[in-house]
Amino acid sequence: MKGMSIIVKKICQILAPVIFLFGLYVVAHGHLTPGGGFAGGVIMASSFIFQIIAYGSILPKLRHEEHGLEFLESGAILGFLVIAALGLILSGTSIFFAEFLNKGTAGNLISAGFIPIENIVVGAEVCAGISIIFMALAVFKDEVTK
Repeated sequence: MKGMSIIVKKICQILAPVIFLFGLYVVAHGHLTPGGGFAGGVIMASSFIFQIIAYGSILPKLRHEEHGLEFLESGAILGFLVIAALGLILSGTSIFFAEFLNKGTAGNLISAGFIPIENIVVGAEVCAGISIIFMALAVFKDEVTK
């Protein structure tokens, strides 16, 4: 997969960080506005996909990045389960995902207990997962055409 023109590459160089920051915003404000971990994770993954499409895929580099993203995805899943288990242990009830943090003032950024933390973990997992799927498809396409 070859890269695109210099104009597309420069636009991608400018827009990819903006798209990623917007994804972070959606994840961070997911408990206050529509969106959250899944939607923000897909937006963040689209910034990586945008760069791969614009610059083209170099197979050894993609395989190396894929292994790092697999580690991030596994760590995010483990973090999700740890936070859920902490709810079970620290709340004093027998409920998985029980609230164990102070909820704060409604409407503030820090106002939903552990839900924003879960949104961050879900956003990281979805970003890594969608990126891995796209990279695997790009590698598969390159290997099939050879």
